[in-house]
Amino acid sequence: MIVAEINKKYEGQLKRETNKFEKIKKAFVKEHDKDSKRVLELKAVIKAGDKNLSPTVKEELAAETKVFAVKAKEAYDLRVSELKTATNEVIADLKAKLADIVSTQKEKIAQINYDMKHVDTSIMNKMQMIFQDPIDSLNPRMTVEDIIQEGLQIQGMKDRAENSKKVIESLEKVGLISDYASRYPHEFSGGQRQRIGIARALIMNPEFIIADEPVSALDVSIRAQIINLLNDLRDELGLTILFIAHDLSVVKYFCDRIAVMYYGNIVELTTSDELFKHPLHPYTKALLSAIPKPDPYSEKTRERILYNPFTAHDYREEKPTLQEILPGHFVLANSEEMERYREEIKELDKKAEAEAKKEAARAAKKKAEPKAEPKKAAKPKAKSTAKAKADKPKK
Repeated sequence: MIVAEINKKYEGQLKRETNKFEKIKKAFVKEHDKDSKRVLELKAVIKAGDKNLSPTVKEELAAETKVFAVKAKEAYDLRVSELKTATNEVIADLKAKLADIVSTQKEKIAQINYDMKHVDTSIMNKMQMIFQDPIDSLNPRMTVEDIIQEGLQIQGMKDRAENSKKVIESLEKVGLISDYASRYPHEFSGGQRQRIGIARALIMNPEFIIADEPVSALDVSIRAQIINLLNDLRDELGLTILFIAHDLSVVKYFCDRIAVMYYGNIVELTTSDELFKHPLHPYTKALLSAIPKPDPYSEKTRERILYNPFTAHDYREEKPTLQEILPGHFVLANSEEMERYREEIKELDKKAEAEAKKEAARAAKKKAEPKAEPKKAAKPKAKSTAKAKADKPKK
C-alpha cells in the first residue's frame, strides 16, 4: 500500500527503496514470527513538509524504508538520536502531515491524515502513551480524576460513577491513594505526576503502550521506582511496551530487545543481553562508552568513543543494508563491514572466555584458602596488691 500524501519528488525514490528493503523485511519478519505474535509492525515512515526538519533530514526520511516489529508482551527500546520523538509520533498518529503504514493485530492504519479531531477508537483504545514531561502533559486546570477519566469520556463512557470507580482502580495500580483524585497536578511531586500519567494510560485497558522517555525528567532516586512500576504492570497486565530512551543503564534493566537508531535509521537491533555482549556498529559502541561507571578508577580510565559517520564508514562502492549477523542480531552494514564485524565477534567471545576463566580461577583460589581462626581476646591481667593499694585515692 502506497503511503498517502507523499511529495511527488520522492515517489520514484520510495518505490526503489521499498524494493531494495523487501528482502530485509522478509528475513526480519520471519525471524520475529518464530515464537511470538507481532503487536505492531512499522513498515515505512515518510515525513512530508515539516518545517522543523532540515532538507537533508527530510530527504533521508523520504528515501529510507524502515522495518521493525514489536512482539507481544515485551519491552522494546528505541535507542535513537534526533528523530526519536518524530518516530514515536508517527506510531501514535499524533501529528499532522505524517503519513505511514502501520499494522496492529491485522488492523490497518493507512492513508489517513489525522487533523487531531478524528481518532479511530477501535485502535486507539488498545494503543496508549506515556509522555516525557510529567508536568506539561497534565492539564493544570483539571483534577486528577478528570485527567484520568478524560479518555473514557472521549470514547462515549458518560457514567460518572462507573468512571470514578475506574479512576480509583487505576490510581491504586500505580501506587496512589484514592484521596488524590480530587487534587490538582501542582500538588504532586514529579514522580507522582508521572504515576498519574501512567494511570491515565492504564484506564483504557491498553495492549500496547508507547513510553516516551518516561523517567528522563525525574530525579535519579525516583527513576528506579517508575521503572519497577512499569515492569510490574507489564508482567501483571501482559502489556507490550515500546520504550523510547537514551539512558542505556535503564534500557538494559527494563527492555527485552533494543533498536539503536541514528538520524531515524536503525543501525543495530538485537536483544538487550546480546547488544551489551556484542556491540558492533560504531554508533552503538559510542553510546555504550558514554555510560558512566560508579568505580572512580574505572571512570577515569574509561575510553570515550566518538562516532563520525564520514570517517567510520566507506559506502562509495556498496551501500549498507540491515543484515542478520547472528540469530536475531541485525546490523546496518555492507559486505566489507560484515566480515569485519564477524571477526570482532570472535575476538569479543575469546576475551569473554578468558575473563570467565580468570574469574573461575579466582573463585576456586578463594574457596581453597583455609579460613583463618579468629584470635581470642587476651584476658586483662590482675593488678598486684601493692599497685592496687597505690591506685586507691587518699582520704
